Amino acid sequence: MSTLIRPFIPSSRSPVLGRLGGLAAELLARERRLTLYGGLLLALLLPMAIAWGVDDRMLRGANVWLKPMKFSFSIAVLALTTAWFVGHLPAERRRGRAVDRIVWLLIGAGTFELSYITLQAGLGQGSHYNVGDMLHGAMYTLMGIGALLLTVTQPILAWQLARHPDPQRPAAYRHAVLIGLVLTFVFGAVVGGLLSSMQPPSGGATLPMLGWALSGGDLRPAHFVGIHAEQVLPVVGFAAATLSGWRAKTAVWAAAAGYALLFALLVAWGLSGGS
Repeated sequence: MSTLIRPFIPSSRSPVLGRLGGLAAELLARERRLTLYGGLLLALLLPMAIAWGVDDRMLRGANVWLKPMKFSFSIAVLALTTAWFVGHLPAERRRGRAVDRIVWLLIGAGTFELSYITLQAGLGQGSHYNVGDMLHGAMYTLMGIGALLLTVTQPILAWQLARHPDPQRPAAYRHAVLIGLVLTFVFGAVVGGLLSSMQPPSGGATLPMLGWALSGGDLRPAHFVGIHAEQVLPVVGFAAATLSGWRAKTAVWAAAAGYALLFALLVAWGLSGGS
């Protein structure tokens, strides 16, 4: 059995469904609450997609239900990723207060964010940059706090993993996980602060589905890259673990440096207005 991940249970009827079932079982064993929460958010994509199909209202050039769908999927990925890495902790630490705080902070902040975004979509109004009156201004501020709290859970988890490392997992992989969790918070906070006062451009050519402006002046690509460091870098660490000694650690740090450079370039592009 791998020291990194357990093999997924195959299925004679459908190998794909068997592997998905095995993955779900593994996630439930690692952190049940976050796994169920992530599954619920993924299930919500279906009614949201139906609403998108029957509701033709548009907001800033996109269907009003597109934003709730993107946030539901994004928070689900965060919850499931966190559940996976909680599984790297010793069993007694998974039942400790630190993990409880991580779990409920993520669920509470995520639920608040998605509830308000979905409510505003149902009303045909914007959730982001909607500060025309005191109520909406206050809610937008609370959304910013909620988004920050979501990412704060990641360095808290990194601290737990650093204090209670699993010696059976290769050092390069462990380092990549820690770096990815920390960078997700740092990069997410940096771009989140910039985005809070810099509305993305409207009109012009955009990337299908995501709606990112192709002419520059849009910080959302940088935000996307930043918050997904915790998925990308551990994959690099997993691959680097096959190398020997210093080569594995060098590969991880080189990947982290390259990822940081990509993030910086996207921030500069987002601030430049495409000039």
